[in-house]
Amino acid sequence: MISISLCMIVKNEEAVLARCLDSIADLMDEIIIVDTGSTDKTKEIAANYTDLIYDFTWTGSFSDARNFSFSKATRDYIYCADADEVLDEENRKKFLILKKGLLPEIDIVQMYYANQLSYNTIYNFDKELRPKLYKRLRTFIWENAIHEAVRLDPLVYESDITITHCPTSNHKARDIQAFERLNKDGVRLNQRLHNLYAKELFISGEAQDFIRAYPAFAASIDDENRSMDEILEACCICAKACLLSKKYLDFFKYTTKAIASGGCSEICCELGEYYETCGDLEEACIWYYNAAFETESALSLRHHTEIPLTALEHCYEKLGNPEEAARYRQMAMDSKK
Repeated sequence: MISISLCMIVKNEEAVLARCLDSIADLMDEIIIVDTGSTDKTKEIAANYTDLIYDFTWTGSFSDARNFSFSKATRDYIYCADADEVLDEENRKKFLILKKGLLPEIDIVQMYYANQLSYNTIYNFDKELRPKLYKRLRTFIWENAIHEAVRLDPLVYESDITITHCPTSNHKARDIQAFERLNKDGVRLNQRLHNLYAKELFISGEAQDFIRAYPAFAASIDDENRSMDEILEACCICAKACLLSKKYLDFFKYTTKAIASGGCSEICCELGEYYETCGDLEEACIWYYNAAFETESALSLRHHTEIPLTALEHCYEKLGNPEEAARYRQMAMDSKK
């Protein structure tokens, strides 16, 4: 049976920390809590479960804090948990079975993260796999009978364990502010963070969030080292910011650039909104239809389903076509199931 170090970074989690630890503490062989500046009873609660509590001065980087917590681990594997997670009894049993039978060559175990849509942050799906259990010290192995080479890719196992995410608040403001600080500091976002920032904006951002993000994403469009996917993401943000700011010439510059790159549901929705605002409902319907049926979403799945379908319902109501309105109303309802 493998041994596991639980590594957590926390700050002001007194409302949820005990709930989390009660659900997983007995499955762990070592519990490491790294506190990044709590002013409530978080550390006092943590002390009921472990003596391995460390203070870490916040640097503005979650990676720095995670790396510090991992550096304190001593067991075979590291389980990374957030304080607002819960493992129910059925999945506790699955976790114990995994712990007893995990093959030593497995480097990473993925588990399902569920209840992601409750607070409308950067996720399009309510349940998806995430890496949660990591081998602390990786063994490199030679492969192939001839032209032998060291296996560099980690061996990943996809388990059927489901972790329930039970947040008490929405972190979107914190996350968007963190991205804005990186922009202010002139940090060039890598491809993953570029995508996550754009997703966060399109799924849960406010108007001013788009407007403040505009310069950074406009720079991405002019960056020759950005991929076509990143440029399309940037066009989505810039078009939205320009529509909100009523900079229509620039709005069409970004929408046409996006369409020339293949287009996406988000851009079609923005064009539909523009024409609907102008009173040209027939043209709006064309673009909303394209969003729902002729293109795919680049950032927000709702811009391919619920949003354009609901917009089509409203447009056809205004056009005096209740039958079409009812059809799209039903499709919008079905898309939420």
